[in-house]
Amino acid sequence: MTAEIIVVTSGKGGVGKTTTSASFATGLAMSGKKVAVIDFDVGLRNLDLIMGCERRVVYDFVNVVHGEATLKQALIKDKRYENLYVLAASQTRDKDALTQEGVEKVLQGLSEDGFDYVVCDSPAGIEKGAHLAMYFADRAVVVVNPEVSSVRDSDRILGLLASKTRRAERGDGAIVQHLLLTRYNPARVAAGEMLSVSDVEEILGIKVVGVIPESENVLAASNAGVPVILDADSQVGQAYSDTVARVLGEERPLRFLDAPKKGFFQRVFGG
Repeated sequence: MTAEIIVVTSGKGGVGKTTTSASFATGLAMSGKKVAVIDFDVGLRNLDLIMGCERRVVYDFVNVVHGEATLKQALIKDKRYENLYVLAASQTRDKDALTQEGVEKVLQGLSEDGFDYVVCDSPAGIEKGAHLAMYFADRAVVVVNPEVSSVRDSDRILGLLASKTRRAERGDGAIVQHLLLTRYNPARVAAGEMLSVSDVEEILGIKVVGVIPESENVLAASNAGVPVILDADSQVGQAYSDTVARVLGEERPLRFLDAPKKGFFQRVFGG
């Protein structure tokens, strides 16, 4: 059996890709799958911080690509789930350190080691790292904020996913594409300051697989080195759990789309 390759991508930075990659990989592992999550953002390296394993990085993705370390040496086993592994990016190399052959070798090695899923945390935009992150993908999670500039940039990414991947080149059918809406604020949507779910779906022509509400829990979890999906009491954690379940084929209704109604005293006295 070969591993399913999922790329988490977006047109612009700062929309929540690495937060999503960490929570997605963790959610898949929580469902019993063997999962590796790879940081393709050579030169920056944030995934290991959010996964809480930055002090355990000895070898990185680039070391494996260049044959300076084995996969076994470079994969960091998560301390919470024994079926979850992290492959960190290099902070010291430049973006040309990754090669298509090298990336293919790593993904092939993970398949041979019995991984069910490989989650590729793509850098933003359309440069080399982003192209390599999406090239071998079977499935894409396109992370978008409900604002016009983010949606427009995502449209370009959807075009690349349809044309610049190995599947497209071989005529093997399209990559399965999912839209994930992050930093969703129902009150601002209601006030006309943000696009609604249906607006984004209409513009991009893809159904939304999940809606992640705007929340301070994301930053707190990132700073603590804990994927926010593990904050099961928060709306964000629950929304990520719902999203992973939908990708695995479960039907769950979208939640957290409506602004909370103000109580009597809030309406009268403000706040």
